[in-house]
Amino acid sequence: MAAPAALSSTLVLLLVAFTASRVGAATFYITNGCASTVFPGAIPVARGVGGTDLKPGETWALKVDAGASGRIWPRTGCSFDPVTGQGGCDTGDCGGVLRCVLPGKPPATLAEFTIGEDGGAPDIYGISVVDGFSIPMEFSCSPGGIADGVVRCMDAGCPDANHHPGDGKYRTCQGDSEYQIVLCPST
Repeated sequence: MAAPAALSSTLVLLLVAFTASRVGAATFYITNGCASTVFPGAIPVARGVGGTDLKPGETWALKVDAGASGRIWPRTGCSFDPVTGQGGCDTGDCGGVLRCVLPGKPPATLAEFTIGEDGGAPDIYGISVVDGFSIPMEFSCSPGGIADGVVRCMDAGCPDANHHPGDGKYRTCQGDSEYQIVLCPST
């Protein structure tokens, strides 16, 4: 009798571990469609990396855990010391460092998100120009790898963006989705 109970317990533990590894996280793919290098920043610091540099055409994959709320924004006109990571940006600067631990200074077009908790809560995402507009951005969700719910903001008057706190122009997406953020999307 002990063998079936041990086998049953092992199967339950494996199922829980498999489910926990798949539920409640999101991956953001940030692509630079601009003609020059852009330095996206991210808060909260996702798995130890709060920013990077992207040359034209490059993509940064950023994993964010369940329950996290945050923002990703483009920084432009940046210069950083390659050894210390200290420097600054003309737009979106986050305390003079490459890897942000503070939000960026305006103006900055923001991709905002809240990743649903484990248990089925949907993710929420949108674009905000409350802190000003810096460069064009496209933000979309891909549940199951199919693009859905594209938010596109090409200028400061973007009708899909939040312009004032509390505007509520957010979209929802199922948990465990992938997100695409394209900086300077093609028209």
